[in-house]
Amino acid sequence: MLVPGVLALLPEYAGLEDPVAELRAACLGAIAWLESGPVTVLADPQGARVAKALLEACGGFEAQAPGRLRTSTSGGTAASYLVVGNGSACRSERAPGHLDERAAAYDDALRAGLASSDVNGLDLDLGRSLLASLDGIARLPEVLPDGTPAQIDYDDDPFGVQYWVMRWQA
Repeated sequence: MLVPGVLALLPEYAGLEDPVAELRAACLGAIAWLESGPVTVLADPQGARVAKALLEACGGFEAQAPGRLRTSTSGGTAASYLVVGNGSACRSERAPGHLDERAAAYDDALRAGLASSDVNGLDLDLGRSLLASLDGIARLPEVLPDGTPAQIDYDDDPFGVQYWVMRWQA
């Protein structure tokens, strides 16, 4: 499963009006889909914080060790992976990285790779220059065979940053 590591998903950034309500709902819906059992998080440090908060918000999950979380219920034995990352942050003038004409094409290629779980040919240097969060995404080939189709639950670029919520079932 893929969720973005946007800080707005953390409880301490929540306000009276949720600026990412639709994204939050998609993330929580996808997390609820996880099998009970261990959940391994593939993310940078910010993404790991967001993953922990989302898993705790769904209940039944608790931190076990850095990068690894487990459910507090017993029974399931299937391993689940939560990949945290997002596309470019350069899709509009008001985006954190401002408008970069390369961002839309990069995000289109990244989306296609994620949708088929084949991110091996991804230009990580270009992605990082476009402020994409790719640490978790780059590790996707470690846990999922190429060609596994994704169900896309969210695909939008609020605030000029491309976010996806996707689920794969291997």
